[in-house]
Amino acid sequence: MGKPGGIVFSFLSFLLLLPLSRAFYLPGVAPSDFQRGDELQVKVNKLSSTKTQLPYDHYYLEYCKPETIVNSAENLGEVLRGDRIENSVYSFKMRIDESCKVACRQKLTVEGLKNFKEKIDDEYRVNMILDNLPAAVPRQRRDASQIPSYEHGFRVGYKDNQVSGSKDEKYYINNHLAFTVKYHKDHDSDDARIVGFEVTPSSVHHEYNDWDDKNPRLLTCNPNTKIAPGTHGPQEVTADTHIVFTYDVTFQPSELKWASRWDTYLLMNDDQIHWFSIINSLMIVLFLSGMVAMIMMRTLYRDIANYNQLETQDEAQEETGWKLVHGDVFRPPVNSGLLCVYVGTGVQFLGMTLVTMMFALLGFLSPSNRGGLMTAMVLLWVFMGLFAGYASARLYKMFKGTEWKRITLKTAFMFPGIVFAIFFVLNALIWGEKSSGAVPFGTMFALVFLWFGISVPLVFVGSYLGFKKPGIEDPVKTNKIPRQIPEQAWYMQPAFSVLIGGILPFGAVFIELFFILTSIWLNQFYYIFGFLFLVFIILFITCAEITIVLCYFQLCSEDYHWWWRAYLTAGSSALYLFLYATFYFFTKLEITKLVSGILYFGYMLIASYAFFVLTGTIGFYACFWFVRKIYSSVKID
Repeated sequence: MGKPGGIVFSFLSFLLLLPLSRAFYLPGVAPSDFQRGDELQVKVNKLSSTKTQLPYDHYYLEYCKPETIVNSAENLGEVLRGDRIENSVYSFKMRIDESCKVACRQKLTVEGLKNFKEKIDDEYRVNMILDNLPAAVPRQRRDASQIPSYEHGFRVGYKDNQVSGSKDEKYYINNHLAFTVKYHKDHDSDDARIVGFEVTPSSVHHEYNDWDDKNPRLLTCNPNTKIAPGTHGPQEVTADTHIVFTYDVTFQPSELKWASRWDTYLLMNDDQIHWFSIINSLMIVLFLSGMVAMIMMRTLYRDIANYNQLETQDEAQEETGWKLVHGDVFRPPVNSGLLCVYVGTGVQFLGMTLVTMMFALLGFLSPSNRGGLMTAMVLLWVFMGLFAGYASARLYKMFKGTEWKRITLKTAFMFPGIVFAIFFVLNALIWGEKSSGAVPFGTMFALVFLWFGISVPLVFVGSYLGFKKPGIEDPVKTNKIPRQIPEQAWYMQPAFSVLIGGILPFGAVFIELFFILTSIWLNQFYYIFGFLFLVFIILFITCAEITIVLCYFQLCSEDYHWWWRAYLTAGSSALYLFLYATFYFFTKLEITKLVSGILYFGYMLIASYAFFVLTGTIGFYACFWFVRKIYSSVKID
């Protein structure tokens, strides 16, 4: 490999491996050192279920409560995700093993019994945090040589499957937790850092003679022995029953460094096919892009050379091709103001996406920085309003528009307004389910303030700057009377060419889309931002090239209405995204509740709409550049 190739290969390797690097890691929090005997407090997070997608506060169920419940300060992203981090009754002493510690004894109320059974039916999981590490539950392995794999959080309980569906169906609660805390000790001091937090749940029907709240003694276990799995009967969830919650804690030394402690969570899905499929997709799309670019360059150079030599040739040769529509190709389209609004919004999205990915590549938005990705996206969207206003105003002035304030208002309010309206309805549904995923009034007010107080003024500032600059001059003059468009072949009809145009951009991302949907809806961590960045670059190139190719064919058939079609050609990939999301819903998810289904399709509708605006803008600007380039390259009489 030559020197330039080696540099490119090294750069790509750096992008791919940076997020998983063990040496370079910016987790968003500083490491904490603990000495032997230091107190460790376990925090509890939301109850989550992939079947309902509705998170609940931990203490929605009648678990052991501390004397005073203290909420951890959550950022905007955590609130939007439904995270509710609170203190708990579980506390350890660093590097001191403990057995059979009683957390509390609870007597279930009728309401509590009903809630426990509902959450067991819906396969809810309990999420806990220690030193910013979420609790990982080891999966059972058939072969000891297999790589350990983990799940997020432990199940609330389980049902007796032998009598499934009958009235006598029994419910059991996981009331005993075996914690394993892994630590990495400093060789030169007594300091240690926590590098792993595992929990193994079990259901144990505890027995005792006389209950003493101050000094509880159990017959099923004692402080000197840990409970062995399967040695005791399970704890059934029944009315007016006292449930004793207990836990063990074991500390294990580990060679794992603190900077690499998230590797366990990032490899939870254990899907090697992810890497191979992404590389395969990249190779195919790059090959197609190279072929398209080569064909377009050769054909275009021949066209331009022919047109520029026509002065010395027969005039009849000028009767075909894209040069014929030079007097109409820059005629403003129907609803030109709306096109300006959508292009400005797309520029806003493009800026947000690029900057977010740059932060993610540098490690600032790692999973340990909870809610960081969501917070960054919201804030960047707000501040990118400056570019939205500028882009829409520049295009609007080129169309000889005069009502720039009206266009600016539409740019500031149209897309956010539609998204906010859908979000508000979905939030009302979540609120009706009493879920912690409902955004509180204070956060809703903060979002409205960011929109009206920062984004809207920035859009106006950008629009003012854009409209103040001289308008973009067309390379050729536009005729006063529009040219008649000849009858088009069936394959050049707008609907057909637009739908065909969206297939290739969607094909560039659909494999990565599967893993993104899995991380969102199946409670997995997504952190391969290096690959995501490469896929985004491929998407960008593909949207641009497919739009240019179809626009070229359209102009060659003497159809000069390319403005909206350029936007819709690349933007139609959003339709395929939504269809794929529908396919994913019916094949991969187990959602049965109506509200959960509405939430899924509501959020995927927002995502598809955003994808439409983003890809449409990329396609539009690529086509805009292409049309200006070719018409400024030929001699027009």
